[in-house]
Amino acid sequence: MTEIIYNSDWFQAKGLRNIVDALSKENDGLRIVGGAVRDSLLGLSVSDVDLATKLLPKEVMGRLERAGIKSVPTGIEHGTVTAVSDGKNYEITTLRRDVATDGRRAVVAFSTDWKEDAARRDFTINALYADAYTGEIFDYFSGQHDLNLGVVRFIGDAEQRIAEDYLRILRYFRFLARFGTGSADQEALAACAKGAHGLTALSRERIAQELTRLITLPNPVFSVQLMVDHQIFAPFLPELDKAAVERLPSILDREVQHKLAVSLPARLLTLLPRDQVIVDRVSARLKLSNRLREQLTNRVSGDLPTENNIRELAYRKGTSCAIDTAALYTNSNVFALCLKRLLNWDVPVFGIKGGDVIAMGVPAGPMVAKTLHLLEQTWINDDFPATDDLLTKSHQIVVELLSATKKA
Repeated sequence: MTEIIYNSDWFQAKGLRNIVDALSKENDGLRIVGGAVRDSLLGLSVSDVDLATKLLPKEVMGRLERAGIKSVPTGIEHGTVTAVSDGKNYEITTLRRDVATDGRRAVVAFSTDWKEDAARRDFTINALYADAYTGEIFDYFSGQHDLNLGVVRFIGDAEQRIAEDYLRILRYFRFLARFGTGSADQEALAACAKGAHGLTALSRERIAQELTRLITLPNPVFSVQLMVDHQIFAPFLPELDKAAVERLPSILDREVQHKLAVSLPARLLTLLPRDQVIVDRVSARLKLSNRLREQLTNRVSGDLPTENNIRELAYRKGTSCAIDTAALYTNSNVFALCLKRLLNWDVPVFGIKGGDVIAMGVPAGPMVAKTLHLLEQTWINDDFPATDDLLTKSHQIVVELLSATKKA
């Protein structure tokens, strides 16, 4: 296992080596911790590298500065400094122990005890450390064993760990979806169900962040099913659609079958009924971004997709919206026909402007806008003909319109 870490590209990266040289003057003073170690052992790519140290934050910053490495006190009150080395960010946190917790945040004291620092982490698979020089692994709570079994298990008493930070409930189901390959830990499930009421104490932004991380994983179905079964959604998403446990796997199947990109709006909407009022209410409660709110609204408003209107939907709301809406709310046959209509079809641009209409003889004023609307809708109904055909028919429509106006 030591060789796996030591020989990893991220471990040998110049930026990390510079930091290690700047901070590791004492033996056993610096270790890699958490995700980088866990993911390397699983053969996964590593993007973020976090370090833990016995050094106090000010000493960390001082040593980095003397080594010419930029440091940023991103969370210095909790012991975290961000080092910027060779164009990459590395979080370095002083060993800690919890002094007090309230379910949302912790008051910490600095420590020099590695096991004490490990004991305050959430899951055994996240409490793995590796020596920053040799890659030797330190595992205080059988994290490697759980990793091999595909088990996500709290460190210590699950109820106590959840009471320290209720967000760990959502983190549990996210990590289960990502790393769980065996059966779910029953103690963890019972503790999550018992503590779910505490989710109401969390900020909606934190809940939304964890929910979106979970729902966009390659296969969150098992975790979502367990969350439904154990009433985890109830405190923050009482509008949960009972069909969610059927709609979510259907979306995943269609993504795979048709090689579609993962869509956050579509994944989220599997959890909710097709009701614009409810979707808007949930979006406001979870304080979703304006862009995401608009995407959700576009997918639940208007007519249901069909083979005949799918191109108009793509024209008015975008191709991704059209595909998502069809994937969410049509059966397999209709969905396949909708995709076929969009295959190798680029959304065209309506080629008639107000000046063109005036040049055709329509007097300037309100009638120009009405004529443009009529021409555009006719163009859509005719399945978006090419510009030349559009101009020819537009002239005919304008002539007829002006004639009718004069008669009136």
